Formats: sequence, structure tokens, C-alpha cells
Amino acid sequence: MTTKQPRLEIEYCTQCRWLMRAGWMAQELLTTFQKELGEVALIPGTGGVFDIRLDDETIWSRKESGHPDLAELKRLVRDRIAPDLSLGHSDRPATT
Repeated sequence: MTTKQPRLEIEYCTQCRWLMRAGWMAQELLTTFQKELGEVALIPGTGGVFDIRLDDETIWSRKESGHPDLAELKRLVRDRIAPDLSLGHSDRPATT
């Protein structure tokens, strides 16, 4: 079985019971990037981890930045895999 690209991983802490948060974020990302994401993986971890990786690059780490805001996470993913995709109300305001 081959891995479909791009691959997004959400590693979450089982001790903290963050599976539902990770699952919700995965669902939201798969809904937003239906054609652009190859796969989303949920990876159980421990020690307060909540890291998000895109093709092996960490794009968010809870230990460094807290839990991600969903709109901010969508922008981070979009900017890497589909820079021309509009995120509607989740998009950042236009700069003047």
C-alpha cells in the first residue's frame, strides 16, 4: 500500500484524551481540502503532544504555540498545498 501525498499527520496525547480534538480537526481539514490532501493520519502519543505534520514537516506544535485555531491551521495547510484556494470566512483579511 502506498502513501498518498500530501500526507497530514495529527499526533495527539492519549493521556490528555485529545483524540476527539484531533479527529475533529482531521474531519475539518478533509472537508476543506477534499481534492488536495492525499491522506490524514491520527497518531496516538503521550506527554501532552499535539503536533501537526505535513509531509514530515512540523507545521504546528502545541508545546511551542498551544492548540491551533482551526482557521489558522487551515491557512497553514492551504499555503503549502493549495495557495490559490479561497477559504471563505476562514481566510485572512486582505492586506492594504
